[in-house]
Amino acid sequence: MLTWEEDVELHALHKQGWTISAIARHTGRNRRTIRNYINGVTTPGIRKPAREDPFEPFVEYVTCRLAEDPHLWARTLCDELEELGYRLSYPTLTRQIRDRKLRPVCEACANATDRANAMIDHPPGEETQWDWVDLPNPPASWGWGGMAHLLVGSLAHSGRWRGILAPAMTQPHLVDGLDRVSRQLGGVTRVWRFDRMATVCHPESGRVTASFAGVAKHYGVSVAICPPKAGNRKGVVEKANHTAAQRLSRTLPDDVTVEQAQQRVDEFCRLRGDTRMRATADGKASVATVAAAEPLTALPATPIRRSSPNPGPHRGKRWSPTAATGTRCPRSWRRRRSPSPKSSDRR
Repeated sequence: MLTWEEDVELHALHKQGWTISAIARHTGRNRRTIRNYINGVTTPGIRKPAREDPFEPFVEYVTCRLAEDPHLWARTLCDELEELGYRLSYPTLTRQIRDRKLRPVCEACANATDRANAMIDHPPGEETQWDWVDLPNPPASWGWGGMAHLLVGSLAHSGRWRGILAPAMTQPHLVDGLDRVSRQLGGVTRVWRFDRMATVCHPESGRVTASFAGVAKHYGVSVAICPPKAGNRKGVVEKANHTAAQRLSRTLPDDVTVEQAQQRVDEFCRLRGDTRMRATADGKASVATVAAAEPLTALPATPIRRSSPNPGPHRGKRWSPTAATGTRCPRSWRRRRSPSPKSSDRR
């Protein structure tokens, strides 16, 4: 490729009567190249692509998706493109988006600053972090109203996580999700960490409620409550929450059932989450490999089943929070205690 200055010199020499061969020897260029520039076949400063651009067929789709949702993760977009036949790499996608300026500029994001953070060491088998993710506007066929919820549990050491869909964040749904997620993770760690959920502790003091203390005793775990305004303390599950919201909720079809949506969550965790590579002392290993080496404690053979200490018609019975999921969890963990904050207020 010649510059405009070189192109001007070629034309000047040609006007002076120099032959193509003489100009080629003088400039050290191929005669075909000299002829193409003099005849106007080739434009200075523009390199002709050696082959067809493999990204060109996907430009329109990427442009439309980013115009619809400027905050869509490139990783989520790559998942969608792979289903459409995209065979290039993820770095190629991000480079193409950047070079072609396909993502609309968000002024709010451009002016945002990163909050302070710190790396916290998590020994193997030490801690599982838990949190709820709000999934707005679930399919109307679910009958869950305007908000669905995903309970996410993540092993702090390896980063393996699993999630369970629920229509509400009540204590029965929480305990049912804790059991199901722990079984998918392969066992329980020594500590379960929560933020100040009203279904786990009193939000003002951070002290564990009597009802949830019985749950912790059943599974043989300690309960750790994050200090106020310390979201970075459970950054592993926060990252999993972000991934679930970006790569699952934003791509959920409108006609999917609850069971199909749960299958999508499980499949994503197994095929995408567990195959991520992590840096270890012996080199890189997948999340699944690191998680397999964590010393987890086996769960009780059956989920918790607590009967109310007060005589009543529901003593010893079980209660299903939703017929759609087909799951069962304890009806009550009531104890004689002073009134606690509403369970609907999780923070």
